Amino acid sequence: MKKDKFRELVSIMKTLRGKKGCPWDKKQTHKSILPYLIEEAYEYIEAVEKNDVHNMKEELGDLLLQVVFHAQMSDDKGDFDIDDVIEGINHKLIVRHPHVFGKMKGINKDWQVINFWEKHKKEVKKRDSVIDGVPSAMPALLRSRRLQSKAQSTGFKWRTDAGILAKADEELAEVKKALRLKSKKDIAGEIGDMMFVLVTLAYHHKIDPESALQRTNEKFIKRFKKVEKELKPGMSEAQMVALWKKAKGNHKTQITNPK
Repeated sequence: MKKDKFRELVSIMKTLRGKKGCPWDKKQTHKSILPYLIEEAYEYIEAVEKNDVHNMKEELGDLLLQVVFHAQMSDDKGDFDIDDVIEGINHKLIVRHPHVFGKMKGINKDWQVINFWEKHKKEVKKRDSVIDGVPSAMPALLRSRRLQSKAQSTGFKWRTDAGILAKADEELAEVKKALRLKSKKDIAGEIGDMMFVLVTLAYHHKIDPESALQRTNEKFIKRFKKVEKELKPGMSEAQMVALWKKAKGNHKTQITNPK
């Protein structure tokens, strides 16, 4: 029989946290290793974006380690162990899929599944609103997307691009007004509103805004490195724009020397 690799991992973690274990592992707390959980999640996302199967496997292992680490720390305190974690998620998956594991009929579309999930979570967790479960600690862009997905599960959503774009135009006008008034507080508020609408547009087309922005970040990095080589002190804005266009591939653009 093939050795249970998962149980081996749990045993290794228990040893590392034990009396004769690693000093570093033994002194960690749930809060102290949170940065690693977040870092490993982003590293896995990067591997997926690059379609790097080898690193996907490795980063999933690193993520699994974080789960086992947290569970072992709780086990040390007598709160819960990894089996309790697994039992909890097994139960949740079965309960939230009655159309697969139960006798509920009529759920055959993804939006029906999502609606059932949200209704069930609201009832079980005794939440006043479907958006109450969105963590405040999430990065703002991801939180915005999640808030909108939760809200849309109730039917609260834009039906057309035209409606979203009209709202975007309205928010852009508000940004311009705030800029004219030179109110930093209002400018920040209106920029936030504008970004929220852009997240709405992305979600409307099933585009992850975080991934979209990351792709633009990578594109900016590649283009800026080209621009950086030709930047000179005293360049005007027009000259820098010309450099940027050149970096984008418009080799016909003429770059004049700075005055």
